[in-house]
Amino acid sequence: MRTLDALDLARSKGLDLVEVAPNGRPPVCRIMNYGKYLYQQSKREHAARKKQRNFSVKEIKLRPKTGEHDFTFKLRHIEEFLEKLNKVKVTILFRGRERTHPEIGEKILARIAEYFGERVVVEQPARFEGRNMTMVLLPGETFKEAAKS
Repeated sequence: MRTLDALDLARSKGLDLVEVAPNGRPPVCRIMNYGKYLYQQSKREHAARKKQRNFSVKEIKLRPKTGEHDFTFKLRHIEEFLEKLNKVKVTILFRGRERTHPEIGEKILARIAEYFGERVVVEQPARFEGRNMTMVLLPGETFKEAAKS
């Protein structure tokens, strides 16, 4: 249909001629109420944003010489954060000569990942950054199912 004919038809019905696919050959236009279309589109975007989950990042800091009791205490905190569906950044702080033994930090982070096993997703594996070694954990499906109930 010619553009002028489509415009006349849209005006006679009290609607708007809206270009839907400008890159098509020929370009595709639709006769519709443009205000209503914008309103429905904003409603869809709002519903999509509502379903989107924003994770907040919680951080747990450990040292290479952290004792067993403190370690289990920190594990419980990590578990609480994951149950609330938060990301957890586990950081091992190295000082002085401790930096020469990064394998100790890797062992600790591997132990944490092993403790949670399939219940978490390791978003970022153990990585040495300056004086710190970090690992980021995401709650897995078991935590998400528990949060729903």
